[in-house]
Amino acid sequence: MRRSFPSSAISRDLLVAGMVFSGMLSGCDREPAPSPAETAQAAVRAATLRPADERLAALYDHSCRACHANAQANAPLTGDRVAWLSRLKKGNPELVQNVVTGFNGMPPGGQCFTCTTADFEALIAFMSNKDMP
Repeated sequence: MRRSFPSSAISRDLLVAGMVFSGMLSGCDREPAPSPAETAQAAVRAATLRPADERLAALYDHSCRACHANAQANAPLTGDRVAWLSRLKKGNPELVQNVVTGFNGMPPGGQCFTCTTADFEALIAFMSNKDMP
C-alpha cells in the first residue's frame, strides 16, 4: 500500500530544513566582533602608525588617516590585520578598484587626488600590515 503525505507538510519541512541550513552557513567565514577594549586598543595603535617613506606618509596623513585611524569611521583601522583579512582575500585589483571608485563610506580615490595605483597599493599594504606573516 502506497502512503501519501500532504504536500504542504513536505514543503514546510523542506523550508524549515533550508532555513536551518542557511542559518548554519551564515556564520561561516566570519570573524568574531572585537570587544570594545580591543577596538579601543586598535584605534590607539592606528593613531600612532605612519609609513616610513615620507612621501607615502604625507599621502596617508592627508587622505587615509582621518578614517583609518578613527574607530567611529567604520573603516578598517590601520594596523588591524584581522579587520583587513576579509578585504585582502578579495585581492589587490579589487581593493584598488574599490579605492578608485569609492566603496561604502569611502569617497572615490579615498580623497587622495594625487595618488597613483602604486600609491594605493602601497597604502593598502601599509594599513593592512599585508607583509605580516
